[in-house]
Amino acid sequence: MTDSEMTRRRFFRRVLTFILQAVLVLGLGMIAGALWRMNRDANRGAVATDTTAVRVITVREGDAVRFIVENQELSEVTMTFDFHVVNMKSEVEFPYTATFLPGRTEAFTLTPEEGQTRWEYAYTNYYKLGSSVAIPDSYLYHLPYAPGRTYKVTQAFNGRFSHSGANQYAIDWKMPEGTPVHAARDGLVVKVKDDSNQGGNGMEYDKYNNYVLIRHDDGTLGHYCHLQQGGARVKPGDRVVAGQVIALSGNTGYSSGAHLHFCVFRTRNGRERVSVPIRFRGENGEELILQAGHRYRAPDIESARIELTAAGGAELE
Repeated sequence: MTDSEMTRRRFFRRVLTFILQAVLVLGLGMIAGALWRMNRDANRGAVATDTTAVRVITVREGDAVRFIVENQELSEVTMTFDFHVVNMKSEVEFPYTATFLPGRTEAFTLTPEEGQTRWEYAYTNYYKLGSSVAIPDSYLYHLPYAPGRTYKVTQAFNGRFSHSGANQYAIDWKMPEGTPVHAARDGLVVKVKDDSNQGGNGMEYDKYNNYVLIRHDDGTLGHYCHLQQGGARVKPGDRVVAGQVIALSGNTGYSSGAHLHFCVFRTRNGRERVSVPIRFRGENGEELILQAGHRYRAPDIESARIELTAAGGAELE
């Protein structure tokens, strides 16, 4: 074999190796995208995933690759990154979960291992609206309907029908369609959906769930679900106070009958949300853990302010 033939073979061998590596990275990226879509849809029910305005930006600086999260939402986003790397390292361990504030945040950097010349990576990222570092406080929530009105709790914590997993600490009230829904706590409206008129007793209806999502001062999110089409009375970016009408109840999404579903949650990682146990303020100012089958009368908001202030607490905003 001549020198020129050997040179040509080495050249074609390098080209073939490059093509195989490119196909591998492309294939891993397609698999990652498929896995992202599957996991995005895995956690359904009344905490169905949102259409979240977040993206990952990569910036190449020499052989280093910087990863930047651009969060265009009104609240935090929790993301989990998982990587396949060849001869690369980072200052964080994978899988890596972190919570990112609105705006741009540098997440981490990948750099080649010392002394290595060839490197590559492929990654998958999962994300959910909310904070994984939120610490729920001891706030006493207001019953989410008009003062003096009484509604029956049909499902409480650990309800057998659907209050398990991410919905473990949710509350359902039997409520006629079109009933005004009141904010259970002050906060910032971060998501609203009220374009659906469909509902039914099957998971295939989950995507039709109308809801209002409100961020509280402790970083948790309050989720009001199954709302009436066109029933939202607030929009993203609005500040609301406890007792304010925010929507009309309905029967949309995965729902077996007209009711209001409410839960407070934080994120566990980029794939999972977890609801948190909460307590409500009763008609006489007492602390309540709601029970299925019981009816509860909503106290007057102004009375609750006076009682809290008289007890030495901070006045409700």
